[in-house]
Amino acid sequence: MTRLIEPQPGILDIALYQGGASHVQGVDNVIKLSSNENPFGAPESAKIAFAKAAHNLHRYPNTDHANLRKAIAEVHGLDAERIICGVGSDEVITFLCQAYAGVGDEVIYTEHGFSMYKISARAVGAQPVCVPERERVVDVDAILAACSERTKLVFIANPANPTGTMIGQRDIAHLAANIPPQTILVLDGAYAEFVEGFDGGAALVESRDNVVMTRTFSKIYGLGGVRVGWGYGPKDIIDVLNRVRGPFNLSEPQLAAAEAAVKDRDWVEKCREDNTRLRAWLAEALMELGVPSDTSCANFILARFQDQAEAEACDEFLKQNGIIVRRVAGYGLPNCLRITVGDEASCRRVAHVIGQFRGEQAGV
Repeated sequence: MTRLIEPQPGILDIALYQGGASHVQGVDNVIKLSSNENPFGAPESAKIAFAKAAHNLHRYPNTDHANLRKAIAEVHGLDAERIICGVGSDEVITFLCQAYAGVGDEVIYTEHGFSMYKISARAVGAQPVCVPERERVVDVDAILAACSERTKLVFIANPANPTGTMIGQRDIAHLAANIPPQTILVLDGAYAEFVEGFDGGAALVESRDNVVMTRTFSKIYGLGGVRVGWGYGPKDIIDVLNRVRGPFNLSEPQLAAAEAAVKDRDWVEKCREDNTRLRAWLAEALMELGVPSDTSCANFILARFQDQAEAEACDEFLKQNGIIVRRVAGYGLPNCLRITVGDEASCRRVAHVIGQFRGEQAGV
């Protein structure tokens, strides 16, 4: 008897997530600027905490993440009871889709939005709905026009990836106030720490019952290899998410490193200041070479070329010179390259090599 084993509807529609490349065949000592990693790494305090936690690898971790949630709450002025921790903010996004969307429901994301929104929606059988942006910026009115009685979740990254653009608090508040009553607005703040004085949407979460904020330790904290994220929302929503969260989803070394990192405010301030300075320098240097970019509020710039062919040619030229950046055609930006802001030497190297590329194009 032949068995017909099939996955749930929507699973086979998922395109596999493609991470940033790390290697170039035949090239040693590459500069990796494809994954928006902190070029300065994690704070020393987090490394020490991680190593110390290794002495207890035979013990199960705490299931409620109480110490990490308390540390996050103290640093950001939040209620620890309304925080949930996950394996990166990706897992919190997955929890939201698992708990609040399913077959027959719709999940809205924007034209150049993070690909995990669509993947997580399809994984639960929901229909992802892509809403156009306006010149690479989230369009709140377009989102509201796309909402229906089937809309369960709206995902907004602010600052956005891979564009680096950002919308203001007034627009976000307007969106939260006008989405359908059955809809949750999810504010993805993976890059929020790169914006001085920005709370990532925490104040809006406090004032409303339909907004959830997600954050990560993978970017400014330099813990991409450890995978820790968190979410903040209304108590009843966080309670629901904890019901689908695995009890031991984070290990003790993960928890210890993240707790130490979030408490190390001097490190965060240093990394923010360095990123702001080098981001401005790199954007200006590329502009002088005829490669524009929108004002970025994150730790990367989205370099725009004349067309896809030129972008791909520049990417290949960079690879030949040991520099890996990110093509973003899969995000609807075929004429662009996303370039992580590295340390000063890396930024200068990028500008120099792109200058050489432009020179060759011009026949100089």
